[in-house]
Amino acid sequence: MKLITAIIKPFKLDDVREALSEVGVQGMTVTEVKGFGRQKGHTELYRGAEYVVDFLPKVKIETAVGDDMLEQAIEAITKSANTGKVGDGKIFVTALDEVVRIRTGETGAEAV
Repeated sequence: MKLITAIIKPFKLDDVREALSEVGVQGMTVTEVKGFGRQKGHTELYRGAEYVVDFLPKVKIETAVGDDMLEQAIEAITKSANTGKVGDGKIFVTALDEVVRIRTGETGAEAV
C-alpha cells in the first residue's frame, strides 16, 4: 500500500476528486495549506501599495491506495491537476506499513 500526497492549485480540487473517483479511489483527506516552490510567491498591488505574497494558497490531498492502483491514481492526479503553468504542484508517494480501520479493526488493504 502507498500513501499519495498531492499538493495542487485549489481550483483543481474538483477535477482531481472526479478523476480519482473514476479510477476507483474511494476516499481522500483534503487540507487547505499555504506554501511556495520555484515561483517563490509573487507581488501584488493593494490600494496603491505593493506587497509580497510569500506563501500561496494550495490544497493538499492525501489518499491511501493499493500497489495495483498506484500508477492509475498518479496519472489521474497528473492529468486533472495540470494547467501547464508554474505552481501546478507535486505528488509524493510513501510506503504504508500498516493501516487499521478504527471502527471494525480491519487491517491492511481491507481497511482502505
